Amino acid sequence: MALSSHTAATAAAAAAAATFPQSTHSHRLPGSSSASPRPPPPPRSLRLDHAALPLSAAPALAPDGLLAAAIEHLEREPASAAADEAPLAALSPRELQLVLVYFAQEGRDAYCALEVFDWLRRANRVDGETMELMAAIACGWIERLVGAGGDVADVAALLGEMDCVGLRPGFSLVEKAVALYWDRGEREHAVEFVRDVLRRGGLGAGGEQGSADGDGERGGPVGYLAWKMMMDGDYRDAVKLVVEFKESGLKPEVYSYLIGLTALVKEQKEFSKALRKLNSSVKDGSISKLDAESMHSIEKYQSELLSDGVLLSNWAVEEGSSEVLGLVHERLLSLYACAGCGLEAEHQLWEMKLLGREPDTQLYDVILAICASQGEAAAVRRLLAGVEATSAGRRKKSMSWLLRGYVKGGFILDASETLMQMLDMGLFPDYLDRAAVLTALQRNIQESGSLESYMKLCKRLSETDLIGPCIVYLYVRKFKLWVMHML
Repeated sequence: MALSSHTAATAAAAAAAATFPQSTHSHRLPGSSSASPRPPPPPRSLRLDHAALPLSAAPALAPDGLLAAAIEHLEREPASAAADEAPLAALSPRELQLVLVYFAQEGRDAYCALEVFDWLRRANRVDGETMELMAAIACGWIERLVGAGGDVADVAALLGEMDCVGLRPGFSLVEKAVALYWDRGEREHAVEFVRDVLRRGGLGAGGEQGSADGDGERGGPVGYLAWKMMMDGDYRDAVKLVVEFKESGLKPEVYSYLIGLTALVKEQKEFSKALRKLNSSVKDGSISKLDAESMHSIEKYQSELLSDGVLLSNWAVEEGSSEVLGLVHERLLSLYACAGCGLEAEHQLWEMKLLGREPDTQLYDVILAICASQGEAAAVRRLLAGVEATSAGRRKKSMSWLLRGYVKGGFILDASETLMQMLDMGLFPDYLDRAAVLTALQRNIQESGSLESYMKLCKRLSETDLIGPCIVYLYVRKFKLWVMHML
């Protein structure tokens, strides 16, 4: 909610500074320093239109008798704020905001401000401006504690107090604290803070916990911290964080498992890309062939990635709702596809379709190509079952992926049959696909000595004007004889 013109926080802070002198006795926040820190900018979720003026620049306001009396009474007897007949009942909404700002200032009794807010909530006197004012105050407290380098338990305890008094801003104060630690480069403190929050049974402290949509939203402290790691490119650390918290007996939110699966997919993409570059370097002779130990390390790492994927998905399915199932299968599908596991990816594809989630058509084609490259004839037939009912453009793309899969896997005769099948369907394969199949068939002639497949394909391509006249020749070394035939 955006505030118009000057916010309640601005007026309240100004009035409180001008009306009340600094108290001689106080209960400061744990870890706070005597020097007043620069007021923190409000979080984006708060969206205040105007920042509060510096207290020294605030205009002087005339003190109010009831307001001053209520403040003095609360300073003498802080516990009276929790009473049903609190000295605050006769104050106006604006005066109540002044009370909050007064006790929220550094050096005064911060917990009295929480008691006042709790009374306001129980008396049903918390409006939108008061909630935003208290949220801004809370953000200042959190930033002060984090900036002072205090114990993470103090921050978690303060958030627990805020949760108890019903502070529910439109964002998560837990995530605010995690972000402050992370942006200061204090990753260990961020992890320890989240662990402390989980030990306390989780803290709401505003915001929606456990959101599980697929649009990048974060839900809960573990999921948010894992998301921060993933955004910094630490994919494996994000996965290890979630697994470590779960296996240590804590209870990460379900959405953290989905974040872990997303990080696994990203790690698998990077790993597969590195493997392709490595194999290319070995093939062109840039580096020597890998020894048995290196191959074992690669296979072990790949196995660990897939095992973590199964582990996280099982936890998500066990603890999540039916809405989570589709997201789990979607991420497993991407993971297996990137790892080149055709049958496993196909299984996840059908699981998604059973749940009413239609996979991306390009991903569908990728799985078709993987299964073709691995010679999984039954899987190819299942995946091709619905291709003929699609548009011509869609059929051409699917058949082209199938052809490329056969070529990559070395199934040249199947690739040749697929190419001719495309021609029978009225589809014209791209030049590079035609050339790849013909080149592979030429190598096959040298290995097997059979011309039939090559000549059959050339004839079929010639009939559709996709190839010009060509000469098939054979040299018989024993007789020094060339045998040539024009197609």
